[in-house]
Amino acid sequence: MNIFKLYLDKIIDTIDGLNQDHMIKLSEEGDVQDKLPKILKRINVDAVPKDLDFDISTNVAMILAKINKKSPIDFAEFLIPYLKDNDMEAISVAKPGFINIKFKPSFWSNFIKEIIDNEKEFGINKNEKKYNYLVEFVSANPTGPLHVGHSRGAILGDVLSNVLIFNKHKVTKEYYVNDYGNQIINFTKSVYFRIREVKFKETFPKDNPDLYPGDYIIDFAKNIISNKSGLNFDNYDEIHDKLTVLSIEQALLLIKKNLKSLGIKHDNFVSEKSIVLKNEVESVVKFLEKNEFVYKGKIKAPAGDDNKNWIEREQLLFKSTDFGDDKDRALQKSDGSWTYFASDVAYHKNKVDRKFDYLINILGADHAGYIKRISSSVEALSGKKDKLICKISQLVKLIKDKKPFKMSKRKGDYITVDDLIGEVGKDATRFIMLNRSSDVELDFDFDAVKEKSKDNPLYYVQYCYARISSVFRHIGKDLNSKIGLSDFNFEYSNDEIKILKKISEWPKCIDTACSKLEPHRIPIYLYDLASEFHSYWNLGKENPEKRFISKDNKISEDKLVFLKAISNVVRSGMNIVGVDTPEKM
Repeated sequence: MNIFKLYLDKIIDTIDGLNQDHMIKLSEEGDVQDKLPKILKRINVDAVPKDLDFDISTNVAMILAKINKKSPIDFAEFLIPYLKDNDMEAISVAKPGFINIKFKPSFWSNFIKEIIDNEKEFGINKNEKKYNYLVEFVSANPTGPLHVGHSRGAILGDVLSNVLIFNKHKVTKEYYVNDYGNQIINFTKSVYFRIREVKFKETFPKDNPDLYPGDYIIDFAKNIISNKSGLNFDNYDEIHDKLTVLSIEQALLLIKKNLKSLGIKHDNFVSEKSIVLKNEVESVVKFLEKNEFVYKGKIKAPAGDDNKNWIEREQLLFKSTDFGDDKDRALQKSDGSWTYFASDVAYHKNKVDRKFDYLINILGADHAGYIKRISSSVEALSGKKDKLICKISQLVKLIKDKKPFKMSKRKGDYITVDDLIGEVGKDATRFIMLNRSSDVELDFDFDAVKEKSKDNPLYYVQYCYARISSVFRHIGKDLNSKIGLSDFNFEYSNDEIKILKKISEWPKCIDTACSKLEPHRIPIYLYDLASEFHSYWNLGKENPEKRFISKDNKISEDKLVFLKAISNVVRSGMNIVGVDTPEKM
């Protein structure tokens, strides 16, 4: 039960009825309206501020007042008699025109019954249209282990997928393997030199800035040697192709291990090299040419750059400016080879051809400038402006002992995902990385995530679940089993209703997380719910009536149901985030 959607529908039905009876206006005379007039789409129903003794609030009067030539306050007073129903204890207007509603205690008894009866589906919007999403995330070059910079985008993509799946959308999680181009050539050479180092005691050329010097390359080399590939390592040129395959295979095994340690499993791994070798780049260029989206031209030097060394050459260009980009983009270099952008366009044509409703790309902070060009290409390929949605995962600043940790992938001394998980664990990594909007930088404090206090969001939410579990364990009941009650005619106190009101926001949280593609709302909501619960729990220290277990070691049915409802929501949310809900701490 989404009480906000329930009452929004009731309000709109009431308004539509008043309009049909010519008691109010929804449009100026002569306006052509949709089935649902646009003005009604601006009406909302929300939670009220904590200091108000009401449950929900609507802006309906402020939206419709002007067109009905009344003040918002006067129009609200006019609407109130038509909006009132038997579940309401009070309904009144507050400046500048909000209509606030307080429900009877019986409303909350019916609400909690709905949660208990539908514990696995509470929060799911069954009436919403369901879509088929492709979520591409991580897609780090297969040249080494994942580092902390990758982990935030990895968790963002995984939990975004999870919340969409929870809300009954279809989701495919995909990793694009950039296994083609100069970085792969340099990577393969690095493996080769490490093999020569291991087998023949030759010195690795550390002075070559193009090579990857990390110790993990030594592990790759040893694995390739021990696998007895049959390769002769005397001549690099003769074994380049086969060694590249083996080297990428080693890198992907490590990356998949890193992802598994984060609790992430992709459905697909798509190879850039495979797309190139299948001539999909040529095919997409022909498609763009056929639709007159490409031409031969020259690109001017980027604004603000030193123009002295810039040489204008005729290249094959994509008309990305037709779709709002600041300049057209090269598909082919002057030597005839394809640009990375051309391969990426071919990959997105591959995505479009698989008939997903929406494509979502999770990109690192350094790819923000790439969004417009790839979005332009997808619009050209699909004919739909909003087919591709890009989400940026901003930088993570690691802090330990109140000092910053530095990362440098080229030097090989960066902080890996395994380093991070070894330090704080999977759960803390996932929860804290997601605890802030992805479009702002995040400080990840190693010391703070180990604290056992309310300043550690993960601990506070897990402790909420563990406390509830302790009550059920004390009375010999299984927290995960169903509660076999038919009568839910309970009278909850104001303190308990305060928590029920927070629980009522869960479906709205899921809806917003899905519609705005903002999964960070889940852990933030869970922390707020846990805070309300812990505050209530602490009331029992001074007031025995607030305690869940009575002096005779029993728990009343209303409190049993109350705790069960909280635990259901916490468990659902933590499952979406991909972290554990321990019953003991």
